[in-house]
Amino acid sequence: MSKKTLVIGASVKPDRYSNHAILSLVNKGYSVVAFGLKKGEVAGVNIDTQLKPYKNIDTITLYLSPNRQEAYYDYVVSLQPERVIFNPGTENHEFCEILKKNNIGYETACTLVLLSTNQY
Repeated sequence: MSKKTLVIGASVKPDRYSNHAILSLVNKGYSVVAFGLKKGEVAGVNIDTQLKPYKNIDTITLYLSPNRQEAYYDYVVSLQPERVIFNPGTENHEFCEILKKNNIGYETACTLVLLSTNQY
């Protein structure tokens, strides 16, 4: 599959939804890159702790609370993804407006549900 997903807020902790999302994305054949606060690896995906200028990102799925997202606004816009998914608890009206102004699609949804219902 050619669609590449960036997971922001990735965690090696198996009880975290970001961890489950990485596993599910990999199992469904998606190309995955990940950014988190601590280095590690999930399902063969290295978690980067420094922001990288990834190319060809189709989807960014967020696992950061709204108050922690502001530091990443410019970064996310610079990657020009097709869409940003705001998972439950990450909804952010201000960020959605920024994305809209930059012609980046967004949705409030659960990545895990989208994957399990083949709507990703």
